[in-house]
Amino acid sequence: NIPESLTARLLNVVVFDVHSNQLKSLPNSIGCLSKLKVLNVSGNFLESLPKSIDNCRSLEELNANFNKLRVLPESIGFELLNLKKLSINSNKLVFLPQSTTHLTSLRILDARLNCLRSLPEDLENLINLEVLNVSQNFQYLDNLPYSVGLLLSLVELDVSYNKITVLPDSIGCLKKLQKLCVEGNPLVSPPMEVVEQSLHAVKEYLSEKMNAEHKTPSKKKSWVGKLVKYGTFNGHMRSNNISNREESEGFIIPEYRSIDGLASPRYMGMFSPRRLFSPRNYFTR
Repeated sequence: NIPESLTARLLNVVVFDVHSNQLKSLPNSIGCLSKLKVLNVSGNFLESLPKSIDNCRSLEELNANFNKLRVLPESIGFELLNLKKLSINSNKLVFLPQSTTHLTSLRILDARLNCLRSLPEDLENLINLEVLNVSQNFQYLDNLPYSVGLLLSLVELDVSYNKITVLPDSIGCLKKLQKLCVEGNPLVSPPMEVVEQSLHAVKEYLSEKMNAEHKTPSKKKSWVGKLVKYGTFNGHMRSNNISNREESEGFIIPEYRSIDGLASPRYMGMFSPRRLFSPRNYFTR
């Protein structure tokens, strides 16, 4: 262990390196190291990091590889805004806190060899991220968020040896991407024959797939169209040349009732979902 009183006196420390020991915890007083830029606690028996680490706001590099970490402090991304490198590989992390998407200075995120089941959404906020490694989470990680393809500074992406079947189409938009590692995944899209060609082939395949989906969007029918189709409103159409009543959204209610009248028990039923979306003759007596 490291005595609390010792750490509290190291106010001018810039690099704190205690790797390859048998530490089971870090002192809470580590939060007093306001000038700390590099913290190396790798190769220990840590299961968590003290929440007070949030106070090390000058921290630029955190190395916690080869420990037994199961969680990271929930607010770590809200406070360590100068962090450029986060190395947490070879731990037991199941997820990354949502706050990690606020690490806007982060350039390297190494989270391989964990038990990650998913990545946070809103990764596009990591505007300076150049290297993302979430490989070898084996049977746990089976998908990537669409926002991975919005990491505009990304140069290297390693998702090898996971259970990923589909890469997000958005990856085709990563213009700076130079290295993509996807081996060891049961990929269906893009197929392995495309992956084996080149990175350019993969990006081209995903871009074409994304463009094809945008050109043939699914047709969503307006709920107003349903009202017109089923004759819920006894109004007449604004145009006499409308051939498809379902597509038209223009109608006029022929009579007006006061608010009190509409709110009375007699008329409340006419606004129920069953009344609105049922054929007109269903309620005809």
